Order: sequence, then structure tokens, then C-alpha cells
Amino acid sequence: MALMDINVSPLGTGSTSVGHYVAGLVKILDEKGLAYQVTDMGTIVEGDIDALFNLARSLHEGPFPEGAKRVYTVIKIDDRRDKEVHLGQKAASITGKRP
Repeated sequence: MALMDINVSPLGTGSTSVGHYVAGLVKILDEKGLAYQVTDMGTIVEGDIDALFNLARSLHEGPFPEGAKRVYTVIKIDDRRDKEVHLGQKAASITGKRP
């Protein structure tokens, strides 16, 4: 199990507001069925590494059919093979709060 932090930024949209693009990306996330958490600065997704890479491509492509002329995507992946990791565990280990 791995964690991916992804930020998809649609550019060339003619507006500084990208809310409807983000709503479209959330639909893609829901369709894929992986556990995720949308944050103010991006989205964290939990899953098998192959599923995460496939999801990253789908999310990156998502804004183009909606009219974006350019998409800038930043991905960070934490792929631990020695133990399972899940959303919220890292924060919980620091704060003492359960995920």
C-alpha cells in the first residue's frame, strides 16, 4: 500500500477560479474507488502503486476536456514495502490522534 499526494493545477482557463475543475477531479476519484482526502493544497490518495499511477494520469488528463489549455501536476509518492500505511497514520503518530 502506498500514499500519493497529488496537486493538479489547470492553467489557461481564463479565470483564477478552478473550483469546477476540482469538482470534476473529485468525480474521477470517486469513480476509481480509492480512499482519498482532499486538502486545501492538494489530495492524498491511498492504494496499490499501479492504481495510484493510473489515477495520476486520469487526474492529470481530467481538466483538458473541461477546457483547460494547460495542466501542471505535482506528485509525491510514499511507497513503503516493509509495512502497510494508510491515510492519516503519519499525522496520528505525531499528534496522538487516531486517523
